[in-house]
Amino acid sequence: MTDKKTPSSSALSENIIAVISLLGIGGYLVLRYGLDVEHRIYTLSLNAALATSASEIYRGQFVFPIEPASAPLLAVLILGGIPLIFQLGLKLAQGDWGADLLAGVSIITAVLLNEYLAGSLVVLMLSGGVVLETYAVRKASSVLEALARRMPSLAHRKSANQLIDITTAQVNIGDILLIMPHEICPVDGTVVEGSGTMDESYLTGEPYMMSKVSGSQVLSGAINGDSALTIRADKLAVDSRYAKIMEVMRSSEQYRPNIRRLGDQLGALYTPLAVLIALIAWASSGDVVRFLAVLVIATPCPLLIGIPVTIISSISLAARREIIIKNPAILETIGTCRTAIFDKTGTLTYGRPSLTALIPAQGYDEQELLTLIASLERYSKHPLSRAIIAAAKKSALSLLSVTNITELPGEGLKGNVDGKRIQLTSRKKYSERRPDLAEMLPPVIGGLECVVLIDDAYAATLQFRDEVRTDSLSFINHLKPSHLFDKVMLVSGDRESEVRFLADQVGIEHVYFSQSPEQKLALVRNETRSSKTVYLGDGINDAPALTAATIGIAFGRNSDITGESADAVIMDSSLLKVDELFHIGERMRKIALQSAVGGMMLSLIGMIFAGLGYLTPVAGAIIQEIIDVLAVLNALRAAVAPKTLSDF
Repeated sequence: MTDKKTPSSSALSENIIAVISLLGIGGYLVLRYGLDVEHRIYTLSLNAALATSASEIYRGQFVFPIEPASAPLLAVLILGGIPLIFQLGLKLAQGDWGADLLAGVSIITAVLLNEYLAGSLVVLMLSGGVVLETYAVRKASSVLEALARRMPSLAHRKSANQLIDITTAQVNIGDILLIMPHEICPVDGTVVEGSGTMDESYLTGEPYMMSKVSGSQVLSGAINGDSALTIRADKLAVDSRYAKIMEVMRSSEQYRPNIRRLGDQLGALYTPLAVLIALIAWASSGDVVRFLAVLVIATPCPLLIGIPVTIISSISLAARREIIIKNPAILETIGTCRTAIFDKTGTLTYGRPSLTALIPAQGYDEQELLTLIASLERYSKHPLSRAIIAAAKKSALSLLSVTNITELPGEGLKGNVDGKRIQLTSRKKYSERRPDLAEMLPPVIGGLECVVLIDDAYAATLQFRDEVRTDSLSFINHLKPSHLFDKVMLVSGDRESEVRFLADQVGIEHVYFSQSPEQKLALVRNETRSSKTVYLGDGINDAPALTAATIGIAFGRNSDITGESADAVIMDSSLLKVDELFHIGERMRKIALQSAVGGMMLSLIGMIFAGLGYLTPVAGAIIQEIIDVLAVLNALRAAVAPKTLSDF
């Protein structure tokens, strides 16, 4: 489980405290140096303070000497320090011994020793840390904000030969909308008038202008080309593709990943060490100011904001690589997963059929048959037509003219090509019509197929399979040596022949076929109990398995439901992007540890100098602030893409 982030109201209150601290310290400097008020410092021994009796306090004998210039600092400590001490006290009551408790001890000690400036600087560091984190997060998240800004707020609705501008929230299903040239499509819909192109690369990753004619589907967020298009709204704006993407992206900022607790764990070790060094410095020198100096420079808040800044920076980098991180916790755990589970269709395959075999009957030439069939298939909307046309283009065939085209349900595609009557139908329909000739057909070997008739005589059988991704084999083979996966599994609802065919193509040993969504869920849960798992799928039937896996990764092109169930969504359905996600997570953890551990090591060096008396509390506070800035700057490196994010 992941924890929710601190509410924005808490950040706002600490921003106010930061402003009070800046004004108070500025006021002190003006009074102290600008008005040349006599500077007096009274050092009050902590031992003497502890020894002062209650009766003396009551008689007013225990008095802190206060110079006029210190009044602004006292305001900082009262208005800013007390709320912070109260917050730290609540954490302490909950058993949270984080390193920021050092700051509370520092503030209290500074007040007891009349080191008001040092105490005010610690208050500024604590509250200023939230301000710095908010700024860093805003800078790192600029890509996510840009996505939100680019979505149109208006749509042009056609009504009674009039064009009315309405907000996208007012668009209803069935409304007829006009998309002007170069405008962004406001909702998902269907073209009803006009033809042109649209740039969908922002959504799909395809670097092409997609042709749009009457009947074509359009996606919200796509950029229209040079021609106006009239569309029918198929979804409300809140349910359209782009809105769903934004919903996933917004949810990515509502969780606090486990690696944030890594800072708490480091702080639990760091806090007692810092206190021990401070006590040793005090005991060996007899100077309580050294105790304060060590604690001030030891204060790691906002040092450990380097970790959340690294996380947000990595989310930003992933967004620019067309990877939407819904649950930031995966950036910590993805490098520790040891079992990879893949769905078949749309993940290791393209989710589209390809022509794998053309088996001609005796007396027919294969190339001649493909020419006749592809010429006819140009006018079909059947899903297999693209595969046939692609095969003809690959063979560089010149297509012929066609007449008398019909495509009726149950009869298949018919037409006259080069003086021949060509018909494409299914094995089942052909066997029903000509049961006496059914034995002429080749045996079923899996995949899809259709039968070709020429002048009502059997001429050929076309066989199709889901096209295997060109990078599937290299991706699978690199998982073990590069990412230390011990087990790779293929889980699919398809038939055994189809699943085993793919497994042989890509080199997967553990194969599960004919799996229902419930069976997939049980399988993933069982594997997750043994080791951390990554599940990759893109269909609605993958949604339960995506939720059950340690990390669920969805190819976001096909199903909103899948994207909602997943921890990360790959907008460009590419295994290369999956590998980039692995590397972004591993890189994020390294940079986060550099910021946290590196900052604490610098603080330890500063503590030694403070313990030896070379640094005053004020100087320690300034040095600690410099260390914090360095930690945050290092964390922001996670938003900058390295030269390569893949190794296969």
